[in-house]
Amino acid sequence: MKEKVVVGMSGGVDSSVAAYLLKEQGYDVIGVTMQIWQDEDVFVQSQEGGCCGLSAVDDARRVAERLEIPYYVMNFKEDFHKYVIDYFVSEYEKARTPNPCIACNRYVKWESLLHRSLEIGADYIATGHYARIMQLPNGRYTIRNSVTAAKDQTYALYNLTQEQLSHTLMPVGDYDKPHIRQIAEEIGLPVATKHDSQDICFVPDHDYASFITQETGKESKPGNFVDEEGNIMGQHRGLIHYTIGQRKGLGISSSTPIFVKELRPQTNEVVLCKSESLFSRDCHVDNINYMAEEKLTGPVKAIGKIRYSHAGAPCTLYPQPDGTLLAQFDEPQRAMTPGQAAVFYQDDHVLCGGTIETK
Repeated sequence: MKEKVVVGMSGGVDSSVAAYLLKEQGYDVIGVTMQIWQDEDVFVQSQEGGCCGLSAVDDARRVAERLEIPYYVMNFKEDFHKYVIDYFVSEYEKARTPNPCIACNRYVKWESLLHRSLEIGADYIATGHYARIMQLPNGRYTIRNSVTAAKDQTYALYNLTQEQLSHTLMPVGDYDKPHIRQIAEEIGLPVATKHDSQDICFVPDHDYASFITQETGKESKPGNFVDEEGNIMGQHRGLIHYTIGQRKGLGISSSTPIFVKELRPQTNEVVLCKSESLFSRDCHVDNINYMAEEKLTGPVKAIGKIRYSHAGAPCTLYPQPDGTLLAQFDEPQRAMTPGQAAVFYQDDHVLCGGTIETK
């Protein structure tokens, strides 16, 4: 009897080819698109390349028909709002910079979809992420880098649980993007040349501050820009408009480039600094999810990534008595941002990851 796998189909080329590859490998494949939007302008989402919008349904359904696999739309609106949008808004209100895609992966694309899939008799779920699942000699599952560094998505998947990983397939991780598009063209998929999704899918105009204001019904209060000594440099528009390391849009004239170093919700201040003040060796990490090991008992060498676009840098992880980690990088790193993820690798797989905190 064939093993059954539910493929999360976003309407894009990666998840479409994932479904094809799994069918070719002999799985009983079911295509599913997760409906997560309350209301949406279909045209806007299509233009922006949103991964889970209503327009994705049309593309995914056409792919499923071409592959001759069953296809369904599952409603996860409540879960998405609770675990992604509410979290996103709350973090910005706390003057932190969230990772909504990581929250969506952990709680919606995996937890909710996996639970629903197991209920209907599936053995696995699968996605079109550029990553690979591996089981280590110690029995634990982890996320392994894809074969292409240019598209590697392991950073955004560090928070998956052992249970989730044991029921996950990621066939696209063995290919690079050009090869995936080539496969799609060869088998006649209608999304072979479709653009990749960009940025945060539920804020298609990239105006995060307006989205947060709309969700909360509250305007962000203006306050003072201050330098590192506390001297007032001007007025800011509200903390939700800024993030650590930001240079553009400050509206402050200076003889040398200045950047956002810190957001202070207690005093409603935005601290500005010169570039060199953004660098630090110490990264404090909380809410740790361990993959390759159950826990760390002593200092461990690793490669740390402090944002999705970060190349990664050598560091040493020091477990703290309170369950947090201190990651001490060999060389100072720029703009470690509270709320963002820090993910740590050994060899080509994820050791653990967590959320960057202030000291």
